[in-house]
Amino acid sequence: MQILSIASEAFPLIKTGGLADVAGALPFALAEHACRVVTLLPGYPTVMRAIETAGADVEVLPLDTVLGAPARILAVDLAGLKLFVLDMPTLYDRLGGPYTDAGGHDFGDNWMRFAALSKAGAMIAQGAVPGFLPDIVHVHDWQAALTPVYLAASNRPRPKTVLTIHNLAFQGNYPSAIFPQLELPAATWSIEGVEYYGNVGYLKGGLHACDVVTTVSPTYAKEIVTEGSGMGLDGLLRGRGSRLVGIVNGIDTRVWDPASDPALAANYSARELKPRIHNKRALEGEFGLRRENGPILAVVSRLTWQKGLDLVAEVCDELVERGVRLVVVGSGEAMIEGTFQAAHSRHPDRVGVRIGYDEELSHRVQAGADAILIPSRFEPCGLTQLYGLRYGCIPVVAKVGGLADTVVDANYAAVSAEAATGVIFTPPDRASLLEAVDRTLGLYEEARVWRRMQAAAMKADVSWTKSARLYAGLYSDLMKE
Repeated sequence: MQILSIASEAFPLIKTGGLADVAGALPFALAEHACRVVTLLPGYPTVMRAIETAGADVEVLPLDTVLGAPARILAVDLAGLKLFVLDMPTLYDRLGGPYTDAGGHDFGDNWMRFAALSKAGAMIAQGAVPGFLPDIVHVHDWQAALTPVYLAASNRPRPKTVLTIHNLAFQGNYPSAIFPQLELPAATWSIEGVEYYGNVGYLKGGLHACDVVTTVSPTYAKEIVTEGSGMGLDGLLRGRGSRLVGIVNGIDTRVWDPASDPALAANYSARELKPRIHNKRALEGEFGLRRENGPILAVVSRLTWQKGLDLVAEVCDELVERGVRLVVVGSGEAMIEGTFQAAHSRHPDRVGVRIGYDEELSHRVQAGADAILIPSRFEPCGLTQLYGLRYGCIPVVAKVGGLADTVVDANYAAVSAEAATGVIFTPPDRASLLEAVDRTLGLYEEARVWRRMQAAAMKADVSWTKSARLYAGLYSDLMKE
């Protein structure tokens, strides 16, 4: 099967979060199921530099204009991925990240930048690239969600479309004034199209137009059809019925492998855990923590309310009182960042903070910390807990979304059966978080129990193997319709 994947980011070329990891890893897993994936990415400066640095063979394919701006497609194999890169310097050649400028503010023309990505994807899906005609178009999040809308509005034959929601909180809603510039038929300005409370809803339009909606865990698929978690789209999602499917994310176990990870001070495995202590000692040194045998708890995350990191920031003093050392890596809301930095000032040898994101550092934290805190208020899937499982860094998670689907709580039965892989708590509030930390500390003090939990966690299947099979089956079923 020929699959066109459309995403706004893909690891290792451009990454701000879990979407990039999925877009970068899933094509490799799908190859085992006779799926050839080509990924369409915007031509950000980092992507263009990677092409130039690699000296890769590039085929330049004219696309004339997209939404009135000059455009071309670069076909290239890079980092093991087959790529179509949308080269539109007027939209993508600028300083900053994929979505924000150097000051962290959203680009004012994001509506145009990602409408162009969707439009280009629809053009490719209908034969704009000679010799390539996909069987399935798989689009990710609001940035690519207009692709099914463009295809559904066309009178030409079109492939089946799958839209994956990675986080329903991000929907791509813009003022109605932009609609005339999207080059969509007037009929799409309707409740069955892109109109959403008087605005243009990119994700909302895609959810109507696509053939199947998937999201990144079965529990999250159940949550988002409820009024409390549907972010205003629960009615639409309920209406999709069996066309809404939850498939849990996996991780790239080639990149995330403690037995061979070059970022680590020492490699180790579930069978040979002893070398892991060297990573703990290295982490203490890197963050200036007091060297001792007590536990290190870690946070590697966007520092936001959604992730529940305000709760962790508020209880730093209580954690220190319990003998915990804390490592925090991430960036996000200024108030949460400041609260963690203040805790570091009060406890410089017990609370280590690194504002920003560093991919290799996140590997070292997972290998050196004893447990990873993920108290999310909602979590579509989460990849951090999967990395934790893979590295024997015990996840301490809220019972929401994919966290509930991927971690086995250390209750009496699970511990007795040596099946426990983490600690689950609910609700995601301060009291429950501290209670979960106390449970974690109690388990840590029982060395044999803790080692068995680490071994069970590291043996858990966090790969894409099963989920890629489910996606391939979904594609196959759509082609039969």
